[in-house]
Amino acid sequence: MPLPTALLDDLAAVFGDRLSTAQAVREHHGKDESHFPPCPPEAVVFALTTQEVSQAVKACARYATPVIAFGTGTSLEGHIAALKGGVCIDVSGMNAVLEVRPEDLDVTVQPGVTRKQVNEYLRDSGLFFPIDPGADASLGGMAATRASGTNAVRYGTMRDNVLSLEVVLPDGRVIRTARRARKSSAGYDLTRLFVGSEGTLGIITELTLRLHGIPEAVSAATCPFPSVEAAVQTVILTIQSGIPVARIEFMDEVMVDAVNRYSKTSHRVAPTLFFEFHGSQASVREQAERVEAIATEFGAQGFQWATGAEERTRLWAARHNAYYAGIALKPGCRAWTTDACVPISRLAECLLETKADLEKSSLTSAIVGHVGDGNFHVMLLVDPGRPEEIAEAEAVNHRIVRRALAMDGTCTGEHGVGHGKMEFLEEEFGEALDIMRRVKSAIDPQGIMNPGKIVG
Repeated sequence: MPLPTALLDDLAAVFGDRLSTAQAVREHHGKDESHFPPCPPEAVVFALTTQEVSQAVKACARYATPVIAFGTGTSLEGHIAALKGGVCIDVSGMNAVLEVRPEDLDVTVQPGVTRKQVNEYLRDSGLFFPIDPGADASLGGMAATRASGTNAVRYGTMRDNVLSLEVVLPDGRVIRTARRARKSSAGYDLTRLFVGSEGTLGIITELTLRLHGIPEAVSAATCPFPSVEAAVQTVILTIQSGIPVARIEFMDEVMVDAVNRYSKTSHRVAPTLFFEFHGSQASVREQAERVEAIATEFGAQGFQWATGAEERTRLWAARHNAYYAGIALKPGCRAWTTDACVPISRLAECLLETKADLEKSSLTSAIVGHVGDGNFHVMLLVDPGRPEEIAEAEAVNHRIVRRALAMDGTCTGEHGVGHGKMEFLEEEFGEALDIMRRVKSAIDPQGIMNPGKIVG
């Protein structure tokens, strides 16, 4: 449905040539990294300040027009699709690091700042922001989807590292969800209400984040295993032993082969764990020795160490490029990337059943995961022009999610719900889903904030 002319006039008065209805711009803002087809908005505005975001939302509210926030477009469950049309507010230009407070170990940033940008800015301060979902996502988008990633096993997720937010509500009001204190017992926890709300309750325009000291020593290692079960049992015992590993990443043999081809690495083609250890020189050495002893018990075929910074960077760059490496296995195909998370004690069972399921499928598939916290992803490669492959991928995805739910897990450990995982929420939450809908209705009575996501 075309936007009201009066709304376009109101937006043009605020944004001038930073309002676009060009088809190419709209299509870019209607497509993320998911397998879903593009669903563009009717118009895009490029905001530079909180006030501009507020003015845009107020204008849309006057005409009951949907509003979708956009950061970098790296989401994986159709979060930015304009399912009901409307106006996309691109906040990528709000990319300033506003204030670093080393003595308080926190930083305040605008939502368009990316994780790489903030860590580059912090490089000489001795501090870093640890949440690393792989993609160079915007911090506003990472908060909105409650992102986590490779460091979550030690440093937690966005939920644990956001101290306060500035948010534009559906009526255009601007609120601050908390102060900078490290803890508070004052009122409802609004910060965590908006962290993970995926733009359905408001648009994040400023974030205050926890920082951590750059560790004195860092070492990394890769270790191939004779089987998926052996690798996962190593993870489980490592976590249960209380070893404070910073990262534990898993790749099955298909993904290792894909990464070798794409990143020109030479890892043994076998189920493989990637480790990283943070701390003092002595503690890093102790952690590594304990993990190596556990891995040896389960038949590991030898650690390969990456101690230099350049070597570690190359190692993790290869891991972060796993998505593109997987796609390269079948040029012309799209990746249907799943996401499930289970209690660590059920991880081996869940992964083994999933691996057996995949071996029966005709689709090319690979597994990668942040297994230190029970989270894993399956990449299913599908030809968009073959409906039977899309149907098969959907069926496999359903089985993966329902398997996780049956093990008291969740339908999504970090990708979020978007519109791709909505059908599973009732199974996961039961009557609690009704409470979510009531919260949505109370804050956004017109239903204009990213409609068609999470609860509808």
